[in-house]
Amino acid sequence: MNVDEGRTSRFGTTIHITALDGIVNVNSLFTLAVFIGLAWQPTDPSNSLVVDPKCVAGPQIAEDLICFHVYSFSSFLFSSLVALSLKQAIRIAKTSCETRHLMIFSFDMCHINKNALRVGYLISAVGSVCGCGFLMMALVNVAQIKLGTLGCGSSHTYAAVIPLLTFVPLGLLTYVFFVLFAFTR
Repeated sequence: MNVDEGRTSRFGTTIHITALDGIVNVNSLFTLAVFIGLAWQPTDPSNSLVVDPKCVAGPQIAEDLICFHVYSFSSFLFSSLVALSLKQAIRIAKTSCETRHLMIFSFDMCHINKNALRVGYLISAVGSVCGCGFLMMALVNVAQIKLGTLGCGSSHTYAAVIPLLTFVPLGLLTYVFFVLFAFTR
């Protein structure tokens, strides 16, 4: 074993744990947003800014809002549990490491199945992406309840929904690109 291999192994494990912490932290923030959304009563008429009775969102949109919040919560929870499981597996592998000495340096050699780690990252990322997609759909329903349905043609609703439907998928595509890039390395 040369010096560079030991540094890469130890450094790689630290990077993996930091990345998993990041996934769990972001999922926790989004889960908080989901709970705040679930606490809101969508059928309360005082929550709506709609003037035209034809533009008032029906009960189906309110039901979809709740469903998308629950789907989002499930996806974020799934992603976080997978990430925490991977993190625990890395920590368990680190405790069973053997220490190698090379001149004045000592390195921990951990045997971590990198393919299993990559698949776990991919599964966790899929859960996060699904959660973001469901949360985005829930927010579209919030805009329809507060500002009027999309079918009504309200400029305020479109002004709220178009940036949401533009920037969130763009951010998710960027995230997916970098996850796949990391997956192949």
